[in-house]
Amino acid sequence: MSYDDSRAMSIAGVLAGAAVGAAAGAVAVWVMDRVDWFAYDHVPEEAKQQTLAARPKGIDPAHVMVEKMAGTTGTGTSQPHLAGIAAHYLLGVAPGAVYGALHEKMPGLSMGRGSMFGLGLFLMQDEGLSGRPQEYPWQAHARGLVAHVVYGVVTDTVVRMFKKALR
Repeated sequence: MSYDDSRAMSIAGVLAGAAVGAAAGAVAVWVMDRVDWFAYDHVPEEAKQQTLAARPKGIDPAHVMVEKMAGTTGTGTSQPHLAGIAAHYLLGVAPGAVYGALHEKMPGLSMGRGSMFGLGLFLMQDEGLSGRPQEYPWQAHARGLVAHVVYGVVTDTVVRMFKKALR
């Protein structure tokens, strides 16, 4: 096999991994949402109100991103909005694609069967894209942490299942 052949196979493998990871990320977002919504339904009303008050404009980070983009065109969005939901899924599909592409090339990425990956996303997305972290109740941080760890584990599980089936 020539260098060019092995490089083409490597690129194809990375692209296939990214496609698998993107699908895994979509599944993981869906599962993560169910875990988060279940937890949200079981926190005290005061914590719910504090969470809404802490959110910029009272909306989730994906809708905030869409709101900022819509603001440049002079239009506004409300929650839930299709563009906000699409942005929410993109925030899970894109990292899933990276995870799938690098899963075998960077073994440390799947540390804890994806739980550390989920932790990293929690820190970047929930703690980084939201309002000021100190304004949220502890329950919001706990919900976000658990939901993102679930996201990481589900992403890892689906990537492993796909890759095993494709071998």
